[in-house]
Amino acid sequence: MRWSSTNSEVVASNKTTLGEILDIEKNMAKWVLNAPEPPSMLRQVVDNVKDTLLPHPNPKTFSYLRNQPFSKRAFALLQDLFPILPSLHNYNAQKFKCDFMAGLTLAIFAIPQCMGNATLARLSPEYGLYTGIVPPLIYAMLASSREIVIGPGSVDSLLLSSMIQTLKVPIHDSITYNQLVFTVTFFAGIFQVAFGLFRFGFLVEYLSDPTIVGFLAAAAVSIGLQQLKGLFGIVNFTNKTGLFSVVKSLWTSFKNQSAWHPYNLIIGFSFLCFILFTRFLGKRNKKLMWLSHVAPLLSVIVSSVVAYKINFNELQVKDYKVEVLGPIKGGSSNPSSLHQLTFDSQVVGHLIRIGLTIAIISLTGSIAVGRSFASLKGHSIDPNREVVSLGIMNIVGSLTSCYIASGSLSRTAVNYNAGSETMVSNIVMALTVLMSLKFLTGLLYFTPKAILAAIILSAVPGLIDLNKAREIWNVDKMDFLACTGAFLGVLFASAEIGLAIGCRSRYHLRR
Repeated sequence: MRWSSTNSEVVASNKTTLGEILDIEKNMAKWVLNAPEPPSMLRQVVDNVKDTLLPHPNPKTFSYLRNQPFSKRAFALLQDLFPILPSLHNYNAQKFKCDFMAGLTLAIFAIPQCMGNATLARLSPEYGLYTGIVPPLIYAMLASSREIVIGPGSVDSLLLSSMIQTLKVPIHDSITYNQLVFTVTFFAGIFQVAFGLFRFGFLVEYLSDPTIVGFLAAAAVSIGLQQLKGLFGIVNFTNKTGLFSVVKSLWTSFKNQSAWHPYNLIIGFSFLCFILFTRFLGKRNKKLMWLSHVAPLLSVIVSSVVAYKINFNELQVKDYKVEVLGPIKGGSSNPSSLHQLTFDSQVVGHLIRIGLTIAIISLTGSIAVGRSFASLKGHSIDPNREVVSLGIMNIVGSLTSCYIASGSLSRTAVNYNAGSETMVSNIVMALTVLMSLKFLTGLLYFTPKAILAAIILSAVPGLIDLNKAREIWNVDKMDFLACTGAFLGVLFASAEIGLAIGCRSRYHLRR
């Protein structure tokens, strides 16, 4: 009797389940026959903006906030717009001490590097300092990352100067060149914001790892070759980055002994060895890591004293035995460059193309750096948020005399090793650079150009990843061909051609 009762319950349960399945199928059929209208383009854009700028893991958050006081709703909105605020919830004196010391260490490391990268971009050194102030402040407020350090990068600087020089030669017309730089930075920021809001990040995937490895290696060689001008004190040097052009220019200078300054070579090479030696000591002994961080600034100070002593008896700058930077515009914060943006129909198409290329290269490296160091601390970043933050800071930067800024691998590593806790270290670094710009630029008059070349050359080995190239060779020979194509294209032609060869060769080889 008990069995028949249990059996009838099972049958009833099966009938109920079968009825539910039939109801679901009927509803699905109705939905297929009468499908709802897809969201409009405007609705999708609004949703993307909301998801990027106001991310909420809990869908009930907005409904919960409706019943809260205005002050609480406003504070919640500010926390979404400025991710740095939630990181300050449990902030204390110990964390501030770590961030403050990390920020000072960053500034000591970044000031000479910013000036060196500005000269690589064929700009006056003060523009590198400008770029070390405004973009880091904006990025620190908007980004989801807690580690990335923002500033001018060597690869971006090389790419900018090599692509713009086909339009205007900066030596002949520096004002126009500056206008082109700011306009390219503006367009790069626009593209980066669009990539984040419209979910166009997939474009970055076209730049595969083999292409990036080959591109960075060739860029490193090009950077090194370009710095030979400052290292040797060569007067007439080519503006091109191709290998043949640089070698020809070097040979011509050495044939004409009066076209270069031997004192520059002695100073530059000596301090290059010093910087590399301190870096070697830092890797061997972690307690001496601080020495490798202060070595660039220490080199600037000591070499400036040496250059002052050598040039002291010379009455005119042209007679100086050691080439120096000369007067650097300082004493104020970033001047406005809004009026310097140019949208001339003859060049605006080329500037948009250059902006798009630099935007992709810049954000590719920045996101890679952010993900790497975030994983070391056990948290993640929001890629779309990062891309939008990079774009906004470059747009604002283009209006405040800054050129393209991105995440720096070397400075981020310094920030991590210095014990940074939050993005406050970026803010401390930017404010320290600002104070240096206002009060210390007069002391940089006798800074040798050779020392900036040495600082940039010391960063070149970090861009060449031989182990990664060897791994690509062992895993996939086709990918290695794409890597080689990008390397040779950048080295013997231009950055654009090298990237095009790398992307296209990998695509065709995979078909």
